Amino acid sequence: MNNALSLVIIAVTCLVSIVAFNNARLLERLILWPPAISREHQYDRLVTYGLVHASAGHLFVNMFTLFFFSPLIEQVYAIFLGRLGFVVFYIGALIVSILPTFLANRDNPHYRSLGASGAVSAVVFAYVLLQPWTTIYLYFVPVPAIVYAVLYVFYSIYMDKRSSDNVNHSAHLWGAAFGVSFTLLMNPHLFSLFMAALTHPEYRLGH
Repeated sequence: MNNALSLVIIAVTCLVSIVAFNNARLLERLILWPPAISREHQYDRLVTYGLVHASAGHLFVNMFTLFFFSPLIEQVYAIFLGRLGFVVFYIGALIVSILPTFLANRDNPHYRSLGASGAVSAVVFAYVLLQPWTTIYLYFVPVPAIVYAVLYVFYSIYMDKRSSDNVNHSAHLWGAAFGVSFTLLMNPHLFSLFMAALTHPEYRLGH
């Protein structure tokens, strides 16, 4: 099975999130609360925040996206880092995507963040690096993956500057950056393959 590890991650995340929906004590222990890390040294929160979600919809979107984009990335990371390579990549994405948020709010007792969106962004952007012309459906509209990636980055930057919603767009951006940069670090040759793919688009609507 090409995505056995990601299926385990999805199952664990769904289980913990669903339990935490009705268990405020568990949610408060796992969520990213910066003072608990800076003052109480609960560094596990840099990972566990990705196991809990704000709502069923939040959980569904993240896990649905992870399910469809993870098989290729899991295969690739098995080659780069061995059988557990995808787990290393995913945990690394959780940590790196949230670090800027933590550092900016390390002494802010009112700040909290949760959800696997940063790590999921890393998976999606690693996928775009490998398959830039694959069709992605954006609100049921088919677009090339590379176009989706560009729109996603601009939207996330815009929304991050506005700070008008309750979404951690910074984590999305840093997760995306990690997905691309860490994958290129594992195999720098992928950059030349990506550039070659961009100049020879094979995108067709509906394929």
